[in-house]
Amino acid sequence: MKNIQLLSGIALVALSFTSCKDEKQEKAQKTIDSYVAYVDSVKNVKADDLKADWKDVEAEYDRRAAEAQTALADIKDNSAATEKINASKVKYEEFKNEMTTVFAPPAPSPQQQLRNSLFGEGKIGEDMNFDWVNAKNIHSVYQQFVHTVENNKDKYSREDWDKIKIMYEALDSRKNTVEKEGLTSEDNRKIAGLKVKFAPMYTLNRMGAKSEENKAAKK
Repeated sequence: MKNIQLLSGIALVALSFTSCKDEKQEKAQKTIDSYVAYVDSVKNVKADDLKADWKDVEAEYDRRAAEAQTALADIKDNSAATEKINASKVKYEEFKNEMTTVFAPPAPSPQQQLRNSLFGEGKIGEDMNFDWVNAKNIHSVYQQFVHTVENNKDKYSREDWDKIKIMYEALDSRKNTVEKEGLTSEDNRKIAGLKVKFAPMYTLNRMGAKSEENKAAKK
Protein backbone atom coordinates (compact mmCIF):
# COMPACT_ATOMS: atom_id res chain seq x y z
CA MET A 1 0.00 0.00 0.00
CA LYS A 2 2.81 2.33 0.91
CA ASN A 3 4.52 1.55 -2.40
CA ILE A 4 1.33 2.32 -4.30
CA GLN A 5 0.99 5.67 -2.51
CA LEU A 6 4.65 6.47 -3.21
CA LEU A 7 4.27 5.66 -6.90
CA SER A 8 1.08 7.74 -7.07
CA GLY A 9 2.91 10.68 -5.47
CA ILE A 10 5.77 10.46 -7.98
CA ALA A 11 3.26 10.29 -10.81
CA LEU A 12 1.46 13.40 -9.55
CA VAL A 13 4.73 15.33 -9.25
CA ALA A 14 5.74 14.26 -12.77
CA LEU A 15 2.33 15.22 -14.13
CA SER A 16 2.50 18.59 -12.41
CA PHE A 17 6.01 19.17 -13.77
CA THR A 18 4.89 18.25 -17.29
CA SER A 19 1.88 20.52 -16.98
CA CYS A 20 4.04 23.48 -15.89
CA LYS A 21 6.46 22.76 -18.69
CA ASP A 22 3.64 22.68 -21.23
CA GLU A 23 2.23 25.96 -19.91
CA LYS A 24 5.65 27.57 -20.17
CA GLN A 25 6.06 26.42 -23.75
CA GLU A 26 2.54 27.55 -24.60
CA LYS A 27 3.19 30.98 -23.11
CA ALA A 28 6.48 31.23 -25.01
CA GLN A 29 4.75 30.31 -28.26
CA LYS A 30 2.08 32.98 -27.67
CA THR A 31 4.82 35.58 -27.07
CA ILE A 32 6.44 34.68 -30.38
CA ASP A 33 3.11 34.67 -32.23
CA SER A 34 2.35 38.09 -30.74
CA TYR A 35 5.66 39.43 -32.03
CA VAL A 36 5.00 38.07 -35.53
CA ALA A 37 1.46 39.51 -35.49
CA TYR A 38 2.79 42.92 -34.40
CA VAL A 39 5.16 43.10 -37.37
CA ASP A 40 2.35 42.16 -39.76
CA SER A 41 -0.03 44.71 -38.21
CA VAL A 42 2.50 47.54 -38.42
CA LYS A 43 3.00 46.87 -42.11
CA ASN A 44 -0.73 47.41 -42.68
CA VAL A 45 -0.82 50.90 -41.14
CA LYS A 46 -0.76 53.88 -43.50
CA ALA A 47 2.60 55.69 -43.70
CA ASP A 48 1.02 59.03 -42.75
CA ASP A 49 -0.40 57.50 -39.57
CA LEU A 50 2.90 55.83 -38.72
CA LYS A 51 5.04 58.92 -39.17
CA ALA A 52 3.75 60.75 -36.10
CA ASP A 53 4.22 57.71 -33.83
CA TRP A 54 7.25 56.07 -35.42
CA LYS A 55 9.40 56.31 -32.27
CA ASP A 56 6.69 54.53 -30.28
CA VAL A 57 6.38 51.89 -33.00
CA GLU A 58 10.13 51.22 -32.87
CA ALA A 59 10.17 51.07 -29.07
CA GLU A 60 7.29 48.59 -29.04
CA TYR A 61 8.96 46.51 -31.75
CA ASP A 62 12.22 46.36 -29.78
CA ARG A 63 10.34 45.25 -26.65
CA ARG A 64 8.41 42.50 -28.44
CA ALA A 65 11.48 41.33 -30.36
CA ALA A 66 13.47 40.97 -27.13
CA GLU A 67 10.62 39.07 -25.46
CA ALA A 68 10.28 36.73 -28.45
CA GLN A 69 14.01 36.03 -28.45
CA THR A 70 13.94 35.22 -24.73
CA ALA A 71 10.89 32.97 -25.19
CA LEU A 72 12.83 30.68 -27.51
CA ALA A 73 14.66 29.24 -24.50
CA ASP A 74 11.36 27.89 -23.15
CA ILE A 75 10.57 25.87 -26.28
CA LYS A 76 12.21 22.46 -26.45
CA ASP A 77 12.32 22.13 -30.23
CA ASN A 78 12.46 25.79 -31.25
CA SER A 79 13.73 25.54 -34.82
CA ALA A 80 10.32 26.42 -36.29
CA ALA A 81 9.85 29.28 -33.81
CA THR A 82 13.35 30.58 -34.56
CA GLU A 83 12.54 30.56 -38.27
CA LYS A 84 9.34 32.54 -37.63
CA ILE A 85 11.23 35.15 -35.60
CA ASN A 86 13.98 35.52 -38.20
CA ALA A 87 11.44 35.88 -41.01
CA SER A 88 9.66 38.65 -39.10
CA LYS A 89 12.98 40.37 -38.36
CA VAL A 90 13.81 40.49 -42.07
CA LYS A 91 10.28 41.67 -42.86
CA TYR A 92 10.47 44.46 -40.28
CA GLU A 93 13.94 45.65 -41.34
CA GLU A 94 12.82 45.87 -44.97
CA PHE A 95 9.73 47.80 -43.89
CA LYS A 96 11.79 50.08 -41.64
CA ASN A 97 14.14 50.94 -44.51
CA GLU A 98 11.15 51.66 -46.71
CA MET A 99 9.62 53.97 -44.10
CA THR A 100 12.94 55.75 -43.55
CA THR A 101 12.88 56.71 -47.22
CA VAL A 102 9.23 57.75 -47.06
CA PHE A 103 9.73 59.85 -43.91
CA ALA A 104 12.89 61.53 -45.19
CA PRO A 105 12.44 65.25 -45.88
CA PRO A 106 12.46 66.21 -49.56
CA ALA A 107 15.81 67.22 -51.01
CA PRO A 108 16.29 71.02 -50.92
CA SER A 109 15.93 72.91 -54.18
CA PRO A 110 19.11 73.95 -56.03
CA GLN A 111 18.59 77.51 -54.78
CA GLN A 112 18.27 76.33 -51.17
CA GLN A 113 21.37 74.18 -51.59
CA LEU A 114 23.21 77.31 -52.69
CA ARG A 115 21.97 79.23 -49.65
CA ASN A 116 22.97 76.36 -47.36
CA SER A 117 26.49 76.27 -48.76
CA LEU A 118 26.96 80.03 -48.39
CA PHE A 119 25.44 80.51 -44.94
CA GLY A 120 25.03 77.10 -43.32
CA GLU A 121 22.28 74.49 -43.29
CA GLY A 122 18.86 76.14 -43.04
CA LYS A 123 20.20 79.54 -41.95
CA ILE A 124 18.65 81.41 -44.87
CA GLY A 125 15.36 80.52 -46.56
CA GLU A 126 13.26 82.07 -49.29
CA ASP A 127 12.34 84.92 -46.97
CA MET A 128 16.03 86.03 -46.90
CA ASN A 129 15.78 86.81 -43.19
CA PHE A 130 19.16 87.84 -41.74
CA ASP A 131 17.98 88.62 -38.21
CA TRP A 132 20.22 85.84 -36.87
CA VAL A 133 23.31 87.76 -38.05
CA ASN A 134 24.65 89.98 -35.26
CA ALA A 135 27.74 91.90 -34.23
CA LYS A 136 29.35 88.79 -32.77
CA ASN A 137 28.96 86.46 -35.75
CA ILE A 138 28.82 88.71 -38.83
CA HIS A 139 32.54 88.43 -39.54
CA SER A 140 32.33 84.61 -39.62
CA VAL A 141 29.24 84.85 -41.85
CA TYR A 142 31.11 86.98 -44.38
CA GLN A 143 34.09 84.66 -44.09
CA GLN A 144 32.07 81.55 -44.90
CA PHE A 145 30.26 83.32 -47.72
CA VAL A 146 33.37 84.66 -49.48
CA HIS A 147 35.48 81.52 -48.96
CA THR A 148 32.68 79.29 -50.25
CA VAL A 149 32.30 81.45 -53.35
CA GLU A 150 36.07 81.40 -53.87
CA ASN A 151 36.21 77.60 -53.60
CA ASN A 152 33.34 77.07 -56.03
CA LYS A 153 33.74 80.00 -58.42
CA ASP A 154 34.46 77.75 -61.41
CA LYS A 155 31.26 75.77 -60.88
CA TYR A 156 28.73 78.60 -60.77
CA SER A 157 26.53 79.50 -63.72
CA ARG A 158 25.66 83.08 -64.60
CA GLU A 159 22.30 82.55 -62.91
CA ASP A 160 24.08 81.32 -59.76
CA TRP A 161 26.23 84.46 -59.74
CA ASP A 162 23.12 86.63 -59.98
CA LYS A 163 21.62 84.86 -56.96
CA ILE A 164 24.90 85.14 -55.08
CA LYS A 165 24.97 88.89 -55.73
CA ILE A 166 21.43 89.29 -54.35
CA MET A 167 22.36 87.40 -51.18
CA TYR A 168 25.60 89.35 -50.83
CA GLU A 169 23.72 92.65 -51.04
CA ALA A 170 21.21 91.42 -48.46
CA LEU A 171 24.10 90.55 -46.12
CA ASP A 172 25.59 93.99 -46.71
CA SER A 173 22.25 95.54 -45.82
CA ARG A 174 22.26 93.60 -42.55
CA LYS A 175 25.78 94.85 -41.87
CA ASN A 176 24.52 98.44 -41.92
CA THR A 177 22.19 97.55 -39.06
CA VAL A 178 24.79 95.52 -37.16
CA GLU A 179 27.30 98.40 -37.27
CA LYS A 180 24.99 100.29 -34.92
CA GLU A 181 24.76 97.32 -32.56
CA GLY A 182 28.37 97.09 -31.42
CA LEU A 183 30.37 95.79 -34.40
CA THR A 184 34.03 96.09 -33.42
CA SER A 185 36.45 98.07 -35.55
CA GLU A 186 38.63 94.96 -35.88
CA ASP A 187 35.78 92.87 -37.33
CA ASN A 188 34.76 95.80 -39.53
CA ARG A 189 38.28 95.92 -40.94
CA LYS A 190 38.33 92.17 -41.61
CA ILE A 191 34.94 92.34 -43.32
CA ALA A 192 36.21 95.19 -45.52
CA GLY A 193 39.08 92.92 -46.63
CA LEU A 194 36.63 90.15 -47.54
CA LYS A 195 34.50 92.60 -49.51
CA VAL A 196 37.57 93.73 -51.46
CA LYS A 197 38.23 90.08 -52.34
CA PHE A 198 34.63 89.36 -53.36
CA ALA A 199 33.98 92.30 -55.71
CA PRO A 200 36.50 91.50 -58.51
CA MET A 201 35.92 87.76 -58.08
CA TYR A 202 32.22 88.25 -58.73
CA THR A 203 32.72 90.55 -61.73
CA LEU A 204 35.31 88.40 -63.51
CA ASN A 205 33.68 85.05 -62.90
CA ARG A 206 30.19 86.18 -63.80
CA MET A 207 31.52 87.53 -67.08
CA GLY A 208 33.32 84.23 -67.66
CA ALA A 209 30.19 82.22 -66.92
CA LYS A 210 28.14 84.37 -69.29
CA SER A 211 30.77 83.94 -72.01
CA GLU A 212 30.70 80.16 -71.58
CA GLU A 213 26.91 80.14 -71.80
CA ASN A 214 27.02 82.19 -75.00
CA LYS A 215 29.49 79.73 -76.53
CA ALA A 216 27.32 76.79 -75.56
CA ALA A 217 24.26 78.51 -77.03
CA LYS A 218 26.03 79.03 -80.38
CA LYS A 219 26.94 75.35 -80.56
